[in-house]
Amino acid sequence: MPIIAKRPNLLWLSIITLAASVTAALQAAPPEPGARIKSVDDLNSSGGARIDPATAPGRPLFEQNCAMCHLGGVAKAPSPQFLGMLAPDAIVASLSSGVMRTQAAMLSPAQRIEVAEYLTKTPYASYQRPAPPKQCAGPAAAFDLTDVPGAIGWGRDNRRFVPANVAGLGKGDLPRLKLRWSFAYPASSHARSQPTVAWGTLFVGSQDGTVYAFDPKSGCTKWSTRLSAEIRTGIVADPVTKRLYFGDLLGKAHALDALTGKELWAERMSDHADATITGTPTLGGDLLYVPVSSLEVVQAGNPNYACCTFRGSVVALDPATGREVWRAYTAGVPTPQGKTSDGAPILGPSGAPVWNSPTYDAANGRVYFGSGENYSTPADDNSDTVFAVDAKTGARIWHTQLTAQDAWNVGCMLGLGSCPTENGPDYDIAASALLVPIGNAQDMLVVGQKSGQVWGLDPKTGKVAWQTRIGHGGTQGGVHFGMAAEGLRIFAPINDMADTGDARVYDPATRGAGLHAIDAATGKETWFARAADRCAGLKFCDPGISAAVTAVPGVVFAGHLDGMFRAYDSQTGKVLWQNDTTKPVPSIDGRTAKGGSMSGSGPAVWKGMVFVNSGYGMYSHMAGNALLAYDIAPKP
Repeated sequence: MPIIAKRPNLLWLSIITLAASVTAALQAAPPEPGARIKSVDDLNSSGGARIDPATAPGRPLFEQNCAMCHLGGVAKAPSPQFLGMLAPDAIVASLSSGVMRTQAAMLSPAQRIEVAEYLTKTPYASYQRPAPPKQCAGPAAAFDLTDVPGAIGWGRDNRRFVPANVAGLGKGDLPRLKLRWSFAYPASSHARSQPTVAWGTLFVGSQDGTVYAFDPKSGCTKWSTRLSAEIRTGIVADPVTKRLYFGDLLGKAHALDALTGKELWAERMSDHADATITGTPTLGGDLLYVPVSSLEVVQAGNPNYACCTFRGSVVALDPATGREVWRAYTAGVPTPQGKTSDGAPILGPSGAPVWNSPTYDAANGRVYFGSGENYSTPADDNSDTVFAVDAKTGARIWHTQLTAQDAWNVGCMLGLGSCPTENGPDYDIAASALLVPIGNAQDMLVVGQKSGQVWGLDPKTGKVAWQTRIGHGGTQGGVHFGMAAEGLRIFAPINDMADTGDARVYDPATRGAGLHAIDAATGKETWFARAADRCAGLKFCDPGISAAVTAVPGVVFAGHLDGMFRAYDSQTGKVLWQNDTTKPVPSIDGRTAKGGSMSGSGPAVWKGMVFVNSGYGMYSHMAGNALLAYDIAPKP
């Protein structure tokens, strides 16, 4: 019997608070391809005392000295939603000696701290960032320049398949796969940057804006570089220039020297105050392709907000300098469309953010990517759409819409006039498209969607070759962050929370939570490994798979929302190995690492070791702060 989703009721009070004022808007986190709003418990998931923004001394200071720019007066000024996600010491540093030092010159040191406390809702005195982990010495400090990174994983090859010569493990090794070391990310409740291994070094970003270069075997640190905002994306290693590329919460793309950690350039990818980067930048054809998404979908929770003006895009950069070469927009140009019942202007079409890492097709000189929903009426034919553009110019070659009439924003959850007339269903194409050879010199572009469907498209024309439903779908349903492929076999993780994250009817008969295998040529499902429900009523626990999965020969690694990290047989779907990442373990720096829900980034596999993040204290999921490194134990 169908049931009505209940989890939105847990979110209702925080959403209403969110829409009440600008201060309340700070309660929202940047949206994911899943649920858009944090619950009250999520807001406090990091523990400890919290600052009440309504009574904080920093509130009038912000309103008098900062609001005129950060509430839309200056296009590039980050909105309060993003500032609230920064570490308090990062804000103080920006006001004292960073890019905002001139604007904050009239504030005393104590007042700068008060502004930071107001924005982050965190007492500055209680925010203690531990010292950097143990620094490497001797051979561990060296970089192995013979370990050249291959074209695997996000940003290089979105099929997320690690070949045997890189993976260094197979089915027979799994019984001996043991935790070798762990690291507790400082001041973190979630870990969303996928690790990558290159030049004998593990590179990964963190919530507080630090990029680490670890020795994979011991966990000591070769270098660490602190930036101002959370490193949201995976790290892409350029084998030619020995550079690292990634995006951050504030919508900046960065380039670092991989051997020193020195920042070489940083460029914001949009003038829109709510722009962010969630998908990993992609290297190809001498360009760096950066996807741009945004938080403006949350702004519509304010009934007075003129929604909406953001347009999703992919930006091609010169990787040497960060200079923009071309930009391919998704949604059409927003124009006035009347007013809401609350009297706020409506601007549209808008939205269609690009959550995913673009897919580069070297043979045909193309780039493929998918979009999310429109934010305002009218919905156009660019939302929930797959695009093919010229890799050199950005000129659109074709676009195929998978779900029509999808316009949605937070106002729909509040019953506000800002809700588009279409009212959803919010079926983003959140995961990257996979370009899969299927024989006879033909390829198939395989696309997963939050609708619970997987699609096969002809990459030459965009014509739909097949579509297969493998899940219920919903705001927190379907395919979220990433599929993988081994040959013709596609591995599609399905989230499908019983509480869908919206008010739609949920039918358990179509629930697909778990891992599915699909033939890329035909769309036929070959097996389904249903996720075991071991939550037993545990709060914010769900059995499905939201995180990206990673394949090696014969094995698929998948992290679940209940914190279980599993290895599946790629031929049958049988669970071959598993580990509960929610159990506390000693961190290499003497603290305690503890995982939680696993979402966003997927595992990295290198020379018999497996690296994965655990913890996703957002959107009604379990918090955690763990980077976990597994290795094959010697035979007895």
